[in-house]
Amino acid sequence: ASLGGGERITGRSQYLVDSLVSGLLLLGEDSPWLWEKMSGVKAILAGYGHSIALFENGRMEAWGNNRNGQTNSPKGLEQVISVSAGGWHSLALKVNGEAVAWGDNSLGQAAVPHGLTNVTMIAAGGYHSLALKSDGAVVGWGNNHFDQTSVPSCLGKVKAIAAGSYHSLALTEDGSVHGWGWNGKGQTGVPLGLGKVKAISAEGHFSVALKEDG
Repeated sequence: ASLGGGERITGRSQYLVDSLVSGLLLLGEDSPWLWEKMSGVKAILAGYGHSIALFENGRMEAWGNNRNGQTNSPKGLEQVISVSAGGWHSLALKVNGEAVAWGDNSLGQAAVPHGLTNVTMIAAGGYHSLALKSDGAVVGWGNNHFDQTSVPSCLGKVKAIAAGSYHSLALTEDGSVHGWGWNGKGQTGVPLGLGKVKAISAEGHFSVALKEDG
């Protein structure tokens, strides 16, 4: 499905859109208002109890559990090109390579490291955060009880990252996947021989890889 001029939304993101639409309609909102409100959606991300919609023009809309201020984006935040919803915190990436965080900071997950620049990708986990820099380096902060922010030194150049509840993933330029952090459910146990991967995702206590051949 497409919302206004936005990109095609599928899978869990489609479910979120459908749920939001259904919820607003049940509250008595009419369709014209709703579609105008959601026009130009670029991406929708879901945390444990909150969701964030990013629009083509760089603005954001967030809704859901706001007990820790995770839906209250910082005043003046604009020119956002990417967002990520963690357990009870949120991340945004600006066009200038700056990472911004807000919400629950009980374990330092919303405390962006001083001097962090040239960020190209962000990932919010349950209680930790990851950032990928333009040089392929990965930076982690927040809860490190299971070493989920202790980035392995042998990764090489990384092109994508993902964060689950207590684990982290990285996809390197050679198409290999690396996982670290809690492995209680096998979420960091990358299958032997897995290669030629083009995309990764981490949610809760599981990990997913999409290969080049589909």
